[in-house]
Amino acid sequence: MAAHPARRRERLREATLAEIREAARRLLTTKGAAAVTVNAVAREMGMSGPALYHYFASHEDLVAAVTADFLRELTTALETARDDPAHGTAADRLLATCRAMRHWAAAHRAEFGWIFASPIPATASARHRPDTTRNQAGRDFELVFMRQIEELWAHQGFPVPDPADLDPSVREQLRAYAAGLGRDLPVEALHVALTCWIRLYGLLCMEVLNQLDFVYSDLAPIYEEALRDLSTTLRLEYRPPAPA
Repeated sequence: MAAHPARRRERLREATLAEIREAARRLLTTKGAAAVTVNAVAREMGMSGPALYHYFASHEDLVAAVTADFLRELTTALETARDDPAHGTAADRLLATCRAMRHWAAAHRAEFGWIFASPIPATASARHRPDTTRNQAGRDFELVFMRQIEELWAHQGFPVPDPADLDPSVREQLRAYAAGLGRDLPVEALHVALTCWIRLYGLLCMEVLNQLDFVYSDLAPIYEEALRDLSTTLRLEYRPPAPA
């Protein structure tokens, strides 16, 4: 029996959308983020700029869709590392997740920079549209780490500051962030978790953007040093990575 015309059209549309996003990725990885314009992507596809607007209403929508693809790919890499049966303890799973993030970033520098080092997401309007594809992909990425921190907190805890010692503005921002994610981790635990994240994220951004090349040609030991400190902060047993 022949496919229903509407379903066939939808499959063709989905295939074209995927091709457009892949064309945008090729431009990003070969020519840089500035090259990813609607007209340039359209030329890659062999179509006109106006024709591409039948698939993405704006450059912003195209950027959001490509960003969501990268976030989903990164999230899958982290979940695969976390769920490896060889990682039997909470510490092993968290360290494997963090190492997988650096591995993906090093292998996909342009994509990592597109996601994290460019002022793409988190506009005020986007915060009020939590159901958008890009925001959902970002939320899924955040939760890979957040759920592991929640597991640690629930089962063994880790040292935290007295909430009264946190600046009132910090406490309020952390409460709003936790509420936005739908999590109930105490602000003092969330503060510690984000402090760890900021260090890892900052180090990765500096590596991907080549900001430490004047000192280091190999940042793997520096990243492992950060993971050792993270383990101490969260009261976890640090284990070095298995030999390659």
